[in-house]
Amino acid sequence: MNLILVAFGLVALLAGGDLLVRGAVGVARRFGVSPLVIGLTLVGFGTSAPELVTSLSAALAGAPAIALGNVVGSNIANILLILGVAALIRPVAAQMAGLLREASWVGGSALALAALAVSGQISTLSGACLIGFLGFYLWGAFRSSSVPSDDLSILTDPLPKAATLLVIGLALTIGGAIALVDGATGIARAYGVPEAVIGLTLVAVGTSLPELATTVMAARRGQSDVALGNILGSGIFNILGILGATALVVPLPVDASLLPDIGVMLASTALLIGLLFWKKCIGRKSGGMFLLLYAGYMAWLSQTF
Repeated sequence: MNLILVAFGLVALLAGGDLLVRGAVGVARRFGVSPLVIGLTLVGFGTSAPELVTSLSAALAGAPAIALGNVVGSNIANILLILGVAALIRPVAAQMAGLLREASWVGGSALALAALAVSGQISTLSGACLIGFLGFYLWGAFRSSSVPSDDLSILTDPLPKAATLLVIGLALTIGGAIALVDGATGIARAYGVPEAVIGLTLVAVGTSLPELATTVMAARRGQSDVALGNILGSGIFNILGILGATALVVPLPVDASLLPDIGVMLASTALLIGLLFWKKCIGRKSGGMFLLLYAGYMAWLSQTF
């Protein structure tokens, strides 16, 4: 039964995330929201909707380790797994205008999470601060022109259809998240697997499927800015938005066993930023290296329980 719940949850999250982004983009375009803001928020942040709903559901269900592990694991998977796959398909050039700004926010967000983790808890006040930083980031996005409008191939639907897709996508995302959390916690308790490990692996990879689909599609089309922007935007939103919102609802104690994984997230983020500014490109060799590192990380995790 737990496996059925997990399978249903993953399928619903994938379908719901896609419909949610498509519907939200369609509604935003019909109300005159600029392609820039859509690119920085709805595409990058919208694909993180499954992580948001899943982390909230996990925290409310009394499984904070899954909530935090989901965010940490998703950020690791976004860089090492998803960007690695995308780079193998087609090298991802770092030509995005405003790269320094976006990279600074990604690095700063990761450092903020590390500092909070060392303190042992992400409190309600800390959650409010994270949300405040997210608001400041979005304000900067409205004032910036870091994503050229012609880099975004966005399918727009008529307003009624877009609104319908938005509602259906939201319902599927919420239902899928609840099913995934219930199934994952059931598996963890039945087989004695730590909830943090389930959050870092099964839940994290499952909720990252929308990012995988969006990034790989962008890479195949040669849209490096969209592929890279999606990873960077999701990384920012996962920490500032998801953890911030979750901590506002339920303060999150940080399991000490997650600290090494947060270190892996920091190292992955630093590696990505370093390659972007050093080589100006995530080539196929770097993509292969990312995948090998992710495989090594998964192998290491399997030895921890």
